[in-house]
Amino acid sequence: MHNVTKSDSYSYHQDAQCGKRSTQREVSLPILRMSHQLIGGFILAIGIYAEVERQQYKTLEGVFLAPAIILIVLGVIMFIVSFIGVLASLRDNLCLLKVFLYMLAVCLILELASGILALIFRRQTEDLLNKNIRKGMVNYYDDLDFKNIMDFVQKTFKCCGGTDFSDWKVNMYHNCSAPGPLACAVPYTCCLSKPSEVVNTMCGYEALKKERLENIDVIYTRGCTNAVFIWFMDNYKIMAGLLLGILVPQFFGVIFTWLYITRVEDAIEEYGHYMDGLLDGRPQGTKQQSKWAKCCKCMPLID
Repeated sequence: MHNVTKSDSYSYHQDAQCGKRSTQREVSLPILRMSHQLIGGFILAIGIYAEVERQQYKTLEGVFLAPAIILIVLGVIMFIVSFIGVLASLRDNLCLLKVFLYMLAVCLILELASGILALIFRRQTEDLLNKNIRKGMVNYYDDLDFKNIMDFVQKTFKCCGGTDFSDWKVNMYHNCSAPGPLACAVPYTCCLSKPSEVVNTMCGYEALKKERLENIDVIYTRGCTNAVFIWFMDNYKIMAGLLLGILVPQFFGVIFTWLYITRVEDAIEEYGHYMDGLLDGRPQGTKQQSKWAKCCKCMPLID
């Protein structure tokens, strides 16, 4: 009859603990990471499709005004980070787990820093946005992507231009020196409208020749950058909820990944002490190989 030794009992106990950890891991972390990976892949696919369509009408040089580029970059980042997280959690690889932790932490810190800096340097942020908006307005009729966004913002936030309605002078068709009928006019999305009235697409004609007070009953005179900032301030509860919904999962992702790393390190260290005792009588090469192996798996198999 085979006698169960202390080492066999210890090995069985360690295998059971490893199996329990592996089961919990397979149910939780990979599913969470794969869901993020699918979301990242979906965003990437939308961005690629939008960019392919946009190339047919592209004349805009600045990538900051191309939502498709933003979607592609966001999708690539999410996909890569999530892929590393899935691979690391499946293999219990400390190197990959730490890379995933650092990448997740860096993304979280950059998001927090960007938001804080945007609030602290609000004037500089507005100037940067206004500068990029004016670049887009130059090619308003040539870039359908930007045109749709600008029209939506002007109608939704009841505004006109970046700084104010006079920004439309930068467009070659709306500049007062232009020969066409749009000279000194603003797009109809800048016009004041009432739900019961038919939209007058010519209400913005000659608006750039007039002062602000003369246009106040005809078009929106305030700039869209300031209007959007005011909307954010007025709806701070909604924005706070949205930001928490984005940042809190990332924060807990950092915490849970760090806790998982500590568990893997403890398991590796505990198993390492046990294996060192078993390998004292074996060649040094075999002992060294087992140390490398236990860094990659929860419970390495030793020949």
